[in-house]
Amino acid sequence: MIKVYPSVLAADMLRMGEEITRMLEAGADGLHVDIMDAHFVPNLSYSPALVRAIGRRFPGVWQDVHLMMDNPDRYIGVFADAGASAITVHAEIDRDIAGILRDIRRLGCRAGLSVKPGTPVESIAPYIESCDQVLIMTVEPGFGGQKFMADMMPKARFLRKNGFKAPILTDGGINADTAALCAQAGVDTLVMGTALLKAEDPAAVIRACRALEDRI
Repeated sequence: MIKVYPSVLAADMLRMGEEITRMLEAGADGLHVDIMDAHFVPNLSYSPALVRAIGRRFPGVWQDVHLMMDNPDRYIGVFADAGASAITVHAEIDRDIAGILRDIRRLGCRAGLSVKPGTPVESIAPYIESCDQVLIMTVEPGFGGQKFMADMMPKARFLRKNGFKAPILTDGGINADTAALCAQAGVDTLVMGTALLKAEDPAAVIRACRALEDRI
């Protein structure tokens, strides 16, 4: 089944609760929460307080937390405690990635690893057994509203061809058209920002994405 996670980065911050309610009522499978540190990426976003607030307002909602940070090892504990369901870190950081993935699992969260557009997916081979999901960035991370990079799709195909059966996510420029390219490449979880949050009928967008399952 293809899943859809709205990215709260694209939400109206002054109406966050309303926006999340609208997405969940439209049938979203969970939420994607981007955390940016203004170092790893040139932007600054939310803190664990948002994850905790979402959990209190929407008990049980799946929160897919994406740490775009140089030092996520210092924060995985606080995000897990705040209510993260999955925590994804980046393959490009100069840290003990294997140890971080183990710690994420130990804290009871799904452990994910993300690759930026310029990073070969083959580089994560040493960690693949420790990954519960892989996030393929289809734009340069840091800002919403960018154009989808179709040339990232071979990364998903490589993972599937080499036996990776866990969820593969894509994030960046995902809309009804690019979602089809993702599904054909083996992606089963779509992170959608502007195309979903700004849609007049988000439920129809989600239904269209799920229908791609039959076209793979």
